[in-house]
Order: sequence, then structure tokens, then C-alpha cells
Amino acid sequence: MNVSFVKMAVFISGVCLLFFSGCVTQQEMGSLDNRISELELRNVETRKTSQALKSGLNSRTQQEQALRRQAASVRARMEALDEELRILSGKVEELEYQLKQRKDADSAAVKAQQVQVSELFKAAKGNEERILRLEQYLNLEPSAKTPLPPKPAAKIKAGTQTPPPLSEDEIYRMAKQAFDQGDADTAKKKFKELIERYPKSERADNAQFWIGEIYYREKWYEKAILEYQKVIENYPKGNKVPASLLKQGLAFKNLGDKANARLILEELIRKYPKTSEAKIARDKLKNLK
Repeated sequence: MNVSFVKMAVFISGVCLLFFSGCVTQQEMGSLDNRISELELRNVETRKTSQALKSGLNSRTQQEQALRRQAASVRARMEALDEELRILSGKVEELEYQLKQRKDADSAAVKAQQVQVSELFKAAKGNEERILRLEQYLNLEPSAKTPLPPKPAAKIKAGTQTPPPLSEDEIYRMAKQAFDQGDADTAKKKFKELIERYPKSERADNAQFWIGEIYYREKWYEKAILEYQKVIENYPKGNKVPASLLKQGLAFKNLGDKANARLILEELIRKYPKTSEAKIARDKLKNLK
């Protein structure tokens, strides 16, 4: 309400009172002025309060809109990351299929060579027997025999008792020893054996992590990212999840994908802020800006 209008209304009311009552004392006029001043102050304070409330409401609305935009951006980036992981998985499966085809072809070539060697051995043995018969027929002294190709080693028949299966600690120790010595194939085989035979072992998450490390050493970063992802998904409470997130981020960085590298490292810092891996991630993020 307009202050001038209030004052005018009060003034008219006072005049009317003077008209109908006859006269008003000086004290009553002073009281009337005080009431008018008090109403003016209250009106000003009410306006200030209303303006402050409107300003606070606008600020909160802007903050909520910013949070919604940020959440939408994070969701979009996570969806893009999932899509890239699916693409990487497809590429890895294709490469694994090609490797299997190559191994099968190599295996077939080795078998063919073994068959040729076996046939040569049989032919040489037949020639030796014919030469011996000719020498006996001609009554000649036996000639010095040319060394024949070695016979294929006979398969050792399994005994009645099979050795007891290795414990999870023994398998892990053998796998880790092979890994430290640079024997990637043996290490990978033993780590997989541990996971398959003892899937609930406390060392299973470590074994899966070391498989990822083998591919990371070989600079097959796409495959390493997928192996680290198995640690994160299959062993979410294991002690290798922070390390797996860190190595995923570094693998994306080595592939030149700075956006996903930054996303993974930020997730590591947010979920595991007090770990040594988070400290390394903070240092790496400085170089990704």
C-alpha cells in the first residue's frame, strides 16, 4: 500500500474527528503522528523482507537448475563411457577370435609336421630293414647304421592315483611368481585357474587385477580396461577396486581419451578420497587439463 495514501487517509480521518468532536488536543495530534511514523517504518521493513525472500528464492532456483544441468551432464558422460566400453568389448572379442583362428591354424600346421616326421621315421626304418636283408642275402658285414630319427616319446600312462589338486595359495603363488618373472602366459593361465576353481577366494579379486596388469604391460589397453572392469563389477568390496579405477584412467589416458580418463579419475577421488590411488589420481588430473 502507498505510504502517501495511508497518511492522507489518516489525515482525513483526523479532520473528520475534529469536525464531529469539535476539537483535538495537541497530545492527541502527537500520538497520531507517532502512529503514522510507526506504520511507515513497518511498511518499509515489510518491503525489505519481501525483497529478501524473493532474492533468496531466485538464488535457490538458479542453484537447483545448475545442479540439474550438472547431473544431466554426468549421466550423459557415463552413458557415453558405457557405450565405449561395449565397443571396446566387441573389438576385444573380435581380436580374441582372430587370435584363436591363428592358433588353430598354427596347431594344424604343427600336427601336419608331426605327421610328416612320423612318416619319414617309418620310411627310414623300412629302408634300414631292406638294407639289412640285402646285406644278409649278399653275405656282407653289416654297415654302420645311420642314426635314425628319434621315436616319438611314448605317452606316460597315468597311475592309479592322481596327485591332489593344488590349493588356492599354491596356485596364486605360482601365478604371481610367473608374473614377476615376466612369464605372462603362465601367469595369466594360473590366475584364471584360481578364479575358476576358487571363485569365492579372498585372492580372486587380486588374481583378476593381475590379469588386467598383464594386458596393461603388453600395452593392450582396451583389453586391460575390460579386465579391470571385472574387478570393479565382480568384487566391489575388494581392496583392488581403487587400483583398478586408477589403472583404467591411465589406460584411457594412454589411448588418448582424456575425457574418459578424467571421468574415471574423478570417480576414484569421489569414492575413495583417502586412498593412495586417489592421491595419484589428483596428480594425474593436473596434466589432463
